[in-house]
Amino acid sequence: MSFGLMGWPVAWFGMLYLLIVFLSQRFILLFLLPLCYAFYRAALQFRQVAMLFRIRSVIREYPWQIILGTRRGIGEHPEAEDKGIWIELPDPAGRSDAGIPLVFVKHHRAFWWLRRIGGPRTKPALKARLEPLWFAGDPRFLGVVAVSSRDGKAPRRLHFLYQPSAFDGLAPRRSWEGVEPADLERARRAGARFADVPSTAVSGAKGSEGAES
Repeated sequence: MSFGLMGWPVAWFGMLYLLIVFLSQRFILLFLLPLCYAFYRAALQFRQVAMLFRIRSVIREYPWQIILGTRRGIGEHPEAEDKGIWIELPDPAGRSDAGIPLVFVKHHRAFWWLRRIGGPRTKPALKARLEPLWFAGDPRFLGVVAVSSRDGKAPRRLHFLYQPSAFDGLAPRRSWEGVEPADLERARRAGARFADVPSTAVSGAKGSEGAES
């Protein structure tokens, strides 16, 4: 990542300098595509820096858990806040055997994970790369997933996941049971941004949903 962070901006400025100083305007079309691609890759690298700070905030606040047999899928999860490929994590409140899904919201570095979550035709050996799964965070708000290193002693391939409502006040929020003010404050220290939601209101909203159903 560090090579890309420096290499792509340098490549973009270098090509632009070469075009302006040493070449004539008739080379613009020849350099247009490489310039656009280098700019795109440089922007992605700078975006990844912000993501690394988010990962750092999460793992400083939450301990790592090693989870076996995580449910995951490519179809829409009925309990998810967003649509997309998902991984289901244990409920921190321990009030239900059903897990809480975290969706891979649009992100340019998700392809490695998406291939291994896969579908019915995905090879079992490829899916096995996600066992065991490392997780730090609270799936009701945000978290970091990872897979084991080759020696199984450390996490690698860290990827930041989040519920949309943890960062967007306009996103519809799921009413997870057992959410306490301390949970909200801890998620906020880990980087989440949302208004205070009293735990009684959260549990009451969940109960009213059950009554309606």
